[in-house]
Amino acid sequence: MKPAPFDYVAPRTVAEACAVLAEAGGGAIVLAGGQTLLPLLNLRMSQPFIVVDINRIEGFAGVTRIAGGTRIAPATRQADALADPVLQAHVPALVRALGHVGHHQTRNRGTVGGSVALGEPAAEMPATAVALDATIEIASIRGTRKVATRDFYLGPYMTVLEPDELVTGIIYPDWPDDHRVLFGEVARRPGDFALTGIVGALALENGQVRRAGLAWFAMGPVPVRMVEAEAALVGRTLDEVDLADLAERALVGTAPFDDSHASAEYRRTVGRRLFEKTLRAAIGTKEPA
Repeated sequence: MKPAPFDYVAPRTVAEACAVLAEAGGGAIVLAGGQTLLPLLNLRMSQPFIVVDINRIEGFAGVTRIAGGTRIAPATRQADALADPVLQAHVPALVRALGHVGHHQTRNRGTVGGSVALGEPAAEMPATAVALDATIEIASIRGTRKVATRDFYLGPYMTVLEPDELVTGIIYPDWPDDHRVLFGEVARRPGDFALTGIVGALALENGQVRRAGLAWFAMGPVPVRMVEAEAALVGRTLDEVDLADLAERALVGTAPFDDSHASAEYRRTVGRRLFEKTLRAAIGTKEPA
């Protein structure tokens, strides 16, 4: 199919983009990588009056170090982020997750900001942002604001972003240099959306867990932070952790769903096992015989 008619705008500045979004009154949509948007346009599941292409805005691609963290510009290609030495050094959990996003071809066009802003429940990027306590920078003609990712997602493809607002950056706070990365997912085929997945990080000091950031994807309508599991980990040594009990705590707050790919019960059962396996890998212990 062909998309419904629309006007195309390629602003050069954030101010120009925000002005177009405001004037459209909810009838505009932002184009970053287009890996989700273009199929929706072609299927006429999305019929905006205006498509606002943000790829020509100066400074809208790239990775920079800032005080206390790392900032990713919204139109940064996933393939570029995957190979970025700053991210490899300072946000390794993001790099690990990026290797499982789509396929090599889609990562050449797909953007980090586009995935984070879209809020696909089974996608790696929103859950990674939630697990690592990332902050989203937002602009409109009314001004700018910052929103913690834990408050950003409201439901499948639903966020606090207003129709006249534009994501201008994602900030990932620093973790200790020796922190441990957790990542695991189960999918039918490489590149498919996950049936269940976990992402996060652990920081240790003198053998004790001092900081934990863990989140599920494909286990509810939004990325699910493992609040109870994190609380059970912090202040304890990894030798003191009961993995089976911790896995049950990790499932608190999840709301897996039935669909054509898997049942909710499958997601819970496999998720529990995936959690234990992923944590064992992160702390360097073997599974019991």
